[in-house]
Formats: sequence, C-alpha cells, structure tokens
Amino acid sequence: MLQPKRTKFRRQQKGVSKGVAHRGTQLAFGSFGIKSLQTKWITGRQIEAARVAVTRYMQRQGQLWIRIFPDQVITKKPADVRMGKGKGAPEAYVFPITPGRVIIEIDGVPFEIAKEALRLGAQKLPVTTKFIVRRDYDQNA
Repeated sequence: MLQPKRTKFRRQQKGVSKGVAHRGTQLAFGSFGIKSLQTKWITGRQIEAARVAVTRYMQRQGQLWIRIFPDQVITKKPADVRMGKGKGAPEAYVFPITPGRVIIEIDGVPFEIAKEALRLGAQKLPVTTKFIVRRDYDQNA
C-alpha cells in the first residue's frame, strides 16, 4: 500500500479540491497514459490495484510510471462514538485528484496492449478517465 514513510503531523485537514489541474497534465515519460476527468480522492489501495492490473496485462514488458502519490491522510472515528473527544485515528492516505491530471503512463508496448492495459487499470479507479497518446507517436512504426 502506498503511503509516506514519515510525515510532520499525524493528522491534517481535508482541504477543498476545486478547479482543474495545472500541473501534471501532459505525458512526461511514456507514450500512453490515462488522464482524470473528475475530482475525487484516490486512495493508496486503489492506485496499487490499478498498478497490478496494468502490469499483469502487459505481462511485465514495457515500463510503467505512476504520476500520483497519496500523501494526504484521512482520519476516521470508530462507529458509535459520541461527538467531541478529538480527531479520529488515521484511516488511509489519499491523493486529491482534479480533472486533467495524468495518473498512469506506460511505454514499450504496442498500441492495442497499452489501450487494453490502461482500460483495465482505469476500472480500479473511482474517477472517469481518458486514454491519451503522445502527440508524436507513430502507430505504424
């Protein structure tokens, strides 16, 4: 499960995710990728499930880059606990994703394999995604 090795504080505020992504909107490493079209929290478990699905389908050929990392902690109080008495214990680490953010990139595999692998990976994520291809990619080569 993805989570930071250490943090300055155990708990943090939720914050507000508004607008669209300004950074991480273009392919930087691979030739194919999936881009988010929604605003949501993506947990470390969901990212790991998507990674496993993509690498399984690619049969460990090619290369994969995960462009997001869950570094925001989400806390939760146990069931049937009264109001007050402080903030709950850390439950999971999330990445607050906004529309336009590239989530996963891959390279070194044919177009059809890349498209199907990223489709399988996108099914594990709670956001709707879009398959993107590098602008200078030549499918015939």
